[in-house]
Amino acid sequence: MGSTTLNRTAPTLMPEENTEKSRWTVRDVVQWTTAYLRSKGVTSPRLDSEVLLAHALGVDRLSLYMDLDRPLTPTERDRYRDLVRRRAGREPVALITQTREFWSIPFRVRRGVLIPRPETEILVECVLAEIRQIPSPEILEIGTGSGAVAVAVAREMPEARIVATDIDPAVIQMAALNSRQAGVSSSIRLVAADLFSPFRPGTRFDVICSNPPYVPTKEIALLEPEIVLFEPHSALDGGPDGLDLIRKLAAGAPDYLKTSGALIMEIGDQQEDCATALLTSEGCLRDVRVFRDLAGRPRVIVGKVSP
Repeated sequence: MGSTTLNRTAPTLMPEENTEKSRWTVRDVVQWTTAYLRSKGVTSPRLDSEVLLAHALGVDRLSLYMDLDRPLTPTERDRYRDLVRRRAGREPVALITQTREFWSIPFRVRRGVLIPRPETEILVECVLAEIRQIPSPEILEIGTGSGAVAVAVAREMPEARIVATDIDPAVIQMAALNSRQAGVSSSIRLVAADLFSPFRPGTRFDVICSNPPYVPTKEIALLEPEIVLFEPHSALDGGPDGLDLIRKLAAGAPDYLKTSGALIMEIGDQQEDCATALLTSEGCLRDVRVFRDLAGRPRVIVGKVSP
């Protein structure tokens, strides 16, 4: 996808009642906003219109359909108009509402923290598959971001003991908030650190998992405006070939994994062969498997410690 130049002029939204319409109902504003956002290049205009309106009104989306003919008050229209302006500027809905659902759990998000994505749920599935039969499994997540993966695993397996790290202390604070709100803070120890730096030799985990930066540096500018303009590039930029962090994790993980422990990482859709080679050579891992997303793209790689 090519980079996009955005029109920064504030749009005129929902003409006032004394001009084109006598009243604006829920149905009217959703229909109008859907067409407007589509004209701005938004890929899910109807869904975004409904989510933003529900947020502006303080209700859930189902409530909108139960009251489609309800007119909006001037205050509600003003509040909604501001949200739509931001979305038309390609700000992600999750940043506007400050919430993103992942693994059916609501997570708080903000600028500077990578927004959890549905495809990363495959990473959670792979971690759970590895630890199902292990009593009190010990897990290390590197680069926890919002805490989505660690929190999801802890919700599924409260007996797990999880250490989740991130290099940015401010991001750790957001992960701590999310772990508290999900009721799993007692299962997760959060540490501001880079890679394996806080761990003494001999520290071992059943699973080391990560959703590392894996976008090649030159490709970041080609991503959607929502990502280029609003997501933290430090959580995306994987170096010239996108494999800088994957390479470090593959090389370092075996020193911190128990016998039959597993390294589990999210990867880019063009990185399957290179990541497999890194795990089997630099990391000396075996039983390397790649799991694909619903579109058939390589998404998660798993490697086990060699005996």
